[in-house]
Amino acid sequence: MSTAPPTLRLAPLTPENLDAALALRVRPGQEGLVAPVVKSLAEAYVHGETAWPRLVLDGERPVGFVMAFFDIAFHPDRPDDRPRSGLWRLLIDAEQQRGGYGRFAVEQVCAEIRRRGGTRATVTYVPGPDGPAEFYARLGFRPTGETSGDQTVAELDLPPLS
Repeated sequence: MSTAPPTLRLAPLTPENLDAALALRVRPGQEGLVAPVVKSLAEAYVHGETAWPRLVLDGERPVGFVMAFFDIAFHPDRPDDRPRSGLWRLLIDAEQQRGGYGRFAVEQVCAEIRRRGGTRATVTYVPGPDGPAEFYARLGFRPTGETSGDQTVAELDLPPLS
């Protein structure tokens, strides 16, 4: 269960908040772990309904960006592969990290997957000592043994909606 303050929410990107989203930056040294928001928005544009980009707000203050994907085959060249939904991108602004915003964003993505009938959340991340593996493990994600390019694939079983 989340202990996030009630002022936290996810918001669709709009012309009014686009510049704030584009201004979000990770800490120096984290640039190789997550793509910038502008790349995520370009991917969301070309992938259409599959992508779900959202700004993470604390009140009206942008603190991060999250993008989910819904019901796509992980390996389209393998017809027996099951559809997956999950976290495509998570970027918490450098000055806002360690404030619970990443946990909140992941929990909200998982809730949206459950609302859409999903029972599992998938994430890929860059492995290594400076990567987010420990963060995702604390949230319950477990590596599947698969990789996507140079990234580790991890999954979380989601409890059914009650």
